[in-house]
Amino acid sequence: MKETNNFRVESDLIGSRELSNDVLYGVQTLRGIENFEISKFRLSEYPLFIHALAITKMAAARANHELGLISDTLFDAITQACNEILEGRFHDQFPVDMIQGGAGTTTNMNANEVIANRALEIMGHQRGEYTYCSPNDHVNCSQSTNDAYPTAIHLGMYATHLRLVPALQELIEAFRRKSREFAHIVKMGRTQLEDAVPMTLGQTFGGFASILNDEIKHLDEAAADFLTVNMGATAIGTGICAVPGYAEKCVAALGDITGWNIRLADDLVGATSDTSCLVGYASALKRLAVKMNKICNDLRLLASGPRCGLGEINLPAMQPGSSIMPGKVNPVIPEVMNQICYKVIGNELCVTMAGEAAQMELNAMEPVMAQCCFESADLMMNGFRTLRTLCVEGITANEAHCLEEVHHSIGVVTALNPVIGYKNSTKIAKEAMETGKSVYQLVLDHGVLTKEELDRILSPENMIHPVKLNISHKEL
Repeated sequence: MKETNNFRVESDLIGSRELSNDVLYGVQTLRGIENFEISKFRLSEYPLFIHALAITKMAAARANHELGLISDTLFDAITQACNEILEGRFHDQFPVDMIQGGAGTTTNMNANEVIANRALEIMGHQRGEYTYCSPNDHVNCSQSTNDAYPTAIHLGMYATHLRLVPALQELIEAFRRKSREFAHIVKMGRTQLEDAVPMTLGQTFGGFASILNDEIKHLDEAAADFLTVNMGATAIGTGICAVPGYAEKCVAALGDITGWNIRLADDLVGATSDTSCLVGYASALKRLAVKMNKICNDLRLLASGPRCGLGEINLPAMQPGSSIMPGKVNPVIPEVMNQICYKVIGNELCVTMAGEAAQMELNAMEPVMAQCCFESADLMMNGFRTLRTLCVEGITANEAHCLEEVHHSIGVVTALNPVIGYKNSTKIAKEAMETGKSVYQLVLDHGVLTKEELDRILSPENMIHPVKLNISHKEL
């Protein structure tokens, strides 16, 4: 390393490069920056992944220190540097592209170099004086990219999961509140976009809540796989360059630092090339995205109009909907959630294809898998918050219009069928179709039931569950 006032020169296998003294990263990170100008997805945009890298390096340092592989001074400095990263410092020093060749080596070295240079400062040395703290020999001691990088992905994704579920639960509770608010409002249910049978608007929103809530267990099950790591596998799972006991001590340190029940994989060779936990979590996110799409499509249909659509609910008006049509307001919040879901579904396909691309003892495509999973989770969390606060919480119902549709619908005759019989129901339905009159009015006109009896059958309390009604009727 050669240093002047404004820059330093560092060397690696490829040669020497000049770096500004303002940066904590080193020559290998610089090469990654130059080689992988691929996307706008920078490591610095994923703080939980950066935290996970710091935790991984801290745990390795603890294990190495206990085994006598690094000194007290090095251990203290590396630990302090990692803790500072966990406090949110130096995240701008992780500028590498998340999508990269090299199976994550650029990301691993970015962490090693930032931690090493900060540790050097803590020990009173200059950045780049790697004789005293080396990114490879000290920070990366007993490690390979092939165990440190996937372990950090696992920890970062598990931390992300722990944020995603509460955000989803808040959205679920918003739907549940609307279910209770709309519990008394009778509306027509629909199958294949055709009139079906009456229900309550509360049941519609309760259904939204329940199908989303079902996905939490699938997300939890998928995320549990992240707690199994291959630390100590080093290059291909044989543990070369690590000493006996290192893997167990490192995994124990990971558990102690995070408070999570982290375990070492049973077979490190198999685990080092296996990325199925990312495939599984991407699949769980896709399941959730499919359901979110259905819900947002329903919200858009239920709010369609205001005069020529279903018009059963009103979504909050968030912005003018057209540059040419005065007064038009569009369902922009469900629309953006739809688009988030499409992106998540597409990311799942990318993760699946990359997971299938593992060869021999490693999957070199893990960087794009990690990027897709972190991105999908972040997009969903942002979508949950946006949909909840800017749409669901402000939805109102057009109660009178919903009831009018029930009374006018031919489908309401199905609710009357158990009371007035199939023959009478068929006659009423046929006359309604031929005359354009409502089933409700025809039942009253023919005296089949009294208004009180008819309203009792169609009351919300008799529409939300199976019920036996002892009501007599007149034959047509």
